[in-house]
Amino acid sequence: MSRPWVPRLAAAVLAASTVTLAACSGGSDGRPIIGLITKTDTNPFFVTMKKGAQDQAEKDGIDLRTFAGKVDGDNESQVTAIENLMALGAEGFMITPNDSRAIVPAIERAKEAGLAVIALDSQLDPPDAADSTFATDNFRAGELVGEWARAKVGEDARIAFLDLSPDQVSVDVQRDQGFMQGFGIDIGDPQRIGDENDPRISGHDVTDGAADGGRTAMENLLQRDPDITLVYAINEPAAAGGYEALKAAGKADSVTVVAIDGGCPGVQSVKDGQLGATSQQYPLKMAADGVTAISGFARTGVKPANPAGQDFTDTGVTLITDDPQSGVESEDTTSGAEKCWG
Repeated sequence: MSRPWVPRLAAAVLAASTVTLAACSGGSDGRPIIGLITKTDTNPFFVTMKKGAQDQAEKDGIDLRTFAGKVDGDNESQVTAIENLMALGAEGFMITPNDSRAIVPAIERAKEAGLAVIALDSQLDPPDAADSTFATDNFRAGELVGEWARAKVGEDARIAFLDLSPDQVSVDVQRDQGFMQGFGIDIGDPQRIGDENDPRISGHDVTDGAADGGRTAMENLLQRDPDITLVYAINEPAAAGGYEALKAAGKADSVTVVAIDGGCPGVQSVKDGQLGATSQQYPLKMAADGVTAISGFARTGVKPANPAGQDFTDTGVTLITDDPQSGVESEDTTSGAEKCWG
């Protein structure tokens, strides 16, 4: 039997106004409140995720409140967003964690207060800190571009890694380690970036998942090794910045770049030859499924859960390239453009 919409008792006070959050306001007028907390409000991936959540919330009669960190890696603002949602009496929230470990104490406080918590895109550490997770198989996404790169460039590549942050967050580690496995590198500890001992690795640098960071990181790595022939990037904004650095150094035509996202700009970059391949993920589906799951909890009192024996619900991934390689399943940019976002 369904239960009426009843706001939960607040377990925290509203945070200080000095912390900047991107939040949507509006009276609930009896509708259940659900939150969406993204890493930032500028990356097209999270902009699309927000749109997917808003569209589904409108269909489900939900009062959606959205928040974002100021930059990728901003855990403090996400903690503040959780405290705000608790104080508002939200039924639950979805979060793409900026720091998959550091956010867990705030998550636990919210769950103790009765809120449902769904991780989107990136698993928490540990994964069961969230009630459920809707995400790309990030390891597989990395593995796909790694397999393609190995077939395209060959095993003797000199590889630069444009990673996310120095904090070993789950999405960063999974994509990075997946790429290495796909390429044929011994990954060592699969939960850690940087412990590998393979002479083909020119180096790692961090980008904050942004174009400016990608350009700076690529410049640093080229200074360390001017003979780089392959670049792996955590996402397409970082890849775009890396490509600009390669172009400025006169190396754009001699270095292959791969990334993960599959947004419309990234698919166009594949079509234009700036990216060799990208693994496409589906943020609209992640967000819509998350809203539906929490609105179901608000009606029934039954918290969402992952499929039995799994850490997350897989929302799909597809390799997009116009240069298919034998033995690596892929689709072309025409197909990618039909399903892209942003």
